[in-house]
Amino acid sequence: MRSRAVRLPSRFPVGTRFVIEGQGGRIRLRYLEFPDGRKVDLPADLASRTRARSATRKLRNGRNGD
Repeated sequence: MRSRAVRLPSRFPVGTRFVIEGQGGRIRLRYLEFPDGRKVDLPADLASRTRARSATRKLRNGRNGD
């Protein structure tokens, strides 16, 4: 059973695992696995998502980043 996280807490229970699964040098899955068995999916490439959001905000605000 997996769920999507909107916001992650700043602290996690003891025994929580951060799991990264990859193949061919690329990250395929990234998730948190809690001691009670719950899994929370995380984006596979957080850096590119953050850059995309930043660019979108600049466009909305009328800035082009120059």
